[in-house]
Amino acid sequence: MYHILICDDDRDIVSALDIYLTSEGYKTYHAYDGLEALKLVEEHDIHLILMDVMMPRLDGIRATAKLRESTNIPIILLTAKSEDSDKVLGLNIGADDYVTKPFNPIEVLARVKSQLRRYTTLGGRPKEDDALLFRNGGIVLDDGAKSVSVDGEPVNLTPIEYNILLLLMKNPGRVFSTGQIYELVWNDPSLGSENTVAVHIRHLREKIEIDPAEPRYLKVVWGLGYKIEKGGA
Repeated sequence: MYHILICDDDRDIVSALDIYLTSEGYKTYHAYDGLEALKLVEEHDIHLILMDVMMPRLDGIRATAKLRESTNIPIILLTAKSEDSDKVLGLNIGADDYVTKPFNPIEVLARVKSQLRRYTTLGGRPKEDDALLFRNGGIVLDDGAKSVSVDGEPVNLTPIEYNILLLLMKNPGRVFSTGQIYELVWNDPSLGSENTVAVHIRHLREKIEIDPAEPRYLKVVWGLGYKIEKGGA
């Protein structure tokens, strides 16, 4: 999920942009002047900023200049029609785009998507697909390609085995009971599921462990359940 910072001293505009962006699945943060924006960028993983130009304490132009000293996060300026000189100045000091008030929400969303696409494609930030890649020791699980390899060698898993491994690799070190694994992987109540889960765990170990009897990755926690050891310790 992308995180977008909305910075404008007009709270009605912030609220309106929040509605548009959250409806598209973005998480938003709010600031009402440039100083608040700088603080939020330091504290959170922000992927794009919508920045008003005219604000108290620290305006959008100076805030953009300050941000460009340390980050290449896309910045879209929010400007009034009378602020043509500010648009040019903003672009010259590092803003990526601008939207003129009063704005069309469809245009704002289109520009946001365009800047995020450019940012990820050109390497400013890891692509979303990177979030689908899980590594633990020699195991690499690519949830985009639905593939698994161990020490560079591809491993063929059944869908159930794959989903068990995905659950555990998403939560390294966390212990899941057999009931929890069954409910999360099979999406059914876990009544009498212990043997079913144990069989699939055994098959999974045979495929990902060098010595299934002394597993490096997929560990049993007696009386509690199973976990993937952090780092394959």
